[in-house]
Amino acid sequence: MSEYVIAIDGGGTSCRAALADRHGQVIGRGKRGSANIFTTSDAIGENIVAAANEALRNAGLNSINLSDIPAYLGLAGINVGERQHELATVLPFADTQFVHDGLIALQGALGDEDGVMAILGTGSVYLSRSNGALRSIGGWGFAVGDQASGAVIGRTLLQQTLLAHDGIHEHTPLSRAIMARFDDDPEAVVEFAQQSARPADYGALAPMIFDYDGRGDLLAREILLEAVRDITRALDTIVFQGCERLCLLGGLAQEYARRLAPRHRAILRDPRGDALSGAVQLALRAFPPEMAGEERR
Repeated sequence: MSEYVIAIDGGGTSCRAALADRHGQVIGRGKRGSANIFTTSDAIGENIVAAANEALRNAGLNSINLSDIPAYLGLAGINVGERQHELATVLPFADTQFVHDGLIALQGALGDEDGVMAILGTGSVYLSRSNGALRSIGGWGFAVGDQASGAVIGRTLLQQTLLAHDGIHEHTPLSRAIMARFDDDPEAVVEFAQQSARPADYGALAPMIFDYDGRGDLLAREILLEAVRDITRALDTIVFQGCERLCLLGGLAQEYARRLAPRHRAILRDPRGDALSGAVQLALRAFPPEMAGEERR
């Protein structure tokens, strides 16, 4: 019988692992690169295994193999397609269960209570729980969704910067700062976008937008007004009647929290925990002690 479970929180920017005992005590942690299901399964698998092994080392349990421990994985993009089946074949765990990263975030933020949770980071997704019923909106990925996410507003910033370069609208200090990052070469912007940029790379530009908005930059303000409109529409759709708890998670949560509509700020609450803590809770339920030793999936 395994004395431990591994919980994984895999997002567009990083993959975090927690090793927990059967009492839910986290005894080891690890972190590696992106674990978004839309990237190649080999890269995801490598990051997951590396983060899990780091958690074992962090706990001082180098003698234990990952093949002896079940793992519960909340991954960005797992709600789309069948890539998880391919991924499962390259993972070494005794057993694996996959869920969308929004589900572990919901559990971490709300525990077992009702409410609404939004992840606003490299990507974006919204989930609610009401009388045990779950609802999810968004989370469709960078190519066709993820409105207001770091990746989307970062890409918008590049688009608007090129429009300013072409004289379609005026430059602002923010667009000039972006051009300076690319040595004032618009072709370098295009090469970045066409050849190397991932969602996390676009998302790395997002802090500049919030910074320049604080300085009164008109381009930053325009980008964020549209992003907040997207968030408002999503929350108006998913916040149910009588909802008393709204939690924001993700790297942009604090920046967006103060920009929410008053009706949403009125029910805004601090999350009880983060997505990784939610993954630990769900892992313990998914792999009760009596299941240990069952045939690997």
